Formats: sequence, structure tokens, C-alpha cells
Amino acid sequence: MSSGGTHLRDMTIDDCEAVARVRVRGWQSAYAGMIPQAHLDAMSVEEDAARRRAHLAEAEAEAAGTGAGAGRDVVAERDGQVIGWGCYGPYRDEGEPAAGAELYALYVLPEHRSTGAGRALTAELLARAATDGHPRMLLWVLTENTLARRFYEKAGFAPDGAETSSDVRGVAVPETRYARRLSAADAAAVRRG
Repeated sequence: MSSGGTHLRDMTIDDCEAVARVRVRGWQSAYAGMIPQAHLDAMSVEEDAARRRAHLAEAEAEAAGTGAGAGRDVVAERDGQVIGWGCYGPYRDEGEPAAGAELYALYVLPEHRSTGAGRALTAELLARAATDGHPRMLLWVLTENTLARRFYEKAGFAPDGAETSSDVRGVAVPETRYARRLSAADAAAVRRG
């Protein structure tokens, strides 16, 4: 699917290094001042790419066995370069098994922010989750990350009152959960593409 010069497609094993670069640079740029700098400085594209390869190989093996799970990792490309990545799957809190889908990650290279790539990725992931039959999508965002919060609010997400905190190198990092209902209109977006 293409959207505004951005081509969206399923991630492959061959994309792991490019996606790791997007993720690491995304973290280092977006979370500066919110996550301990030592943690951000220690992030490695090579280590992240190895984790992505292992995760994607495992997901592909599961999908081959069940016929399910395809399309959960999506990349955004411009001029043949991976500039963004997003992924979703079942909500991970076992206390809420019928919660719906969870947006696990959404990152765009810093130099490609505010170009529509993030909006296109979000719309694609929402469409795929709706097509998969999920009633809603949830996500966790750093409470201090006002730019990301505004981005998600423009995409129709709203805080649902749930909060948590992660420990990063001994520093508590508060997170706020956002939710968005999925609809037939969201699912139709995948068919239009």
C-alpha cells in the first residue's frame, strides 16, 4: 500500500537491521530527557537487529503452523529506504484477555517525522487490527512524552485511566495507557489501499 509517497508493506527478515536502526534512533531522539541517557547511549543497532531477527523468525514459524499472525510488523519506505516501523498484536496483559490489540511500537526516523509516515503507519496498523476482528487497540506511552501523546490523540486514541511505571536503570518511568475503538471504517481502509 502507498500513502503520500510512503510505501507500506509487511516487514521481512531482510528488514531487521533497518528496523533496528529506526527503533534505536527513534528511542534516542524521542526519549532524550525522559529515559536515563546511559540507557539510550547503550542501545545497539546490531543487538536490536539480532533480537528482531529472532522474534520475526519465531512469529513466522508460529504463523506457518497456524496460518495466523501475518502482517503484525509493518515497515514504511520512501525511495526504497525503510524510514518507519510499527507492530501490533494481542494485548499483553493476561488480566484483560479480551482487551483487543496492542500497538507495541511505532517509530519513524527523526528526519522523517511530520511527513505523514507515522500517520500512514498508524492507519495501516489500525486497519489490520480491525480486519483481524479486534474491537479496540490499546497502547502505552511515556507520560512525559507530550509529542507522542498529541500524535495518538489526533489518531483518535484517548487515555483510559490506566497508568504504570517501568524501571529503567533504577529510574521510574511513568506510562499512561491509551485506547481507541476500532470500526468497520478502520477495516475498510486496508481494502482501499
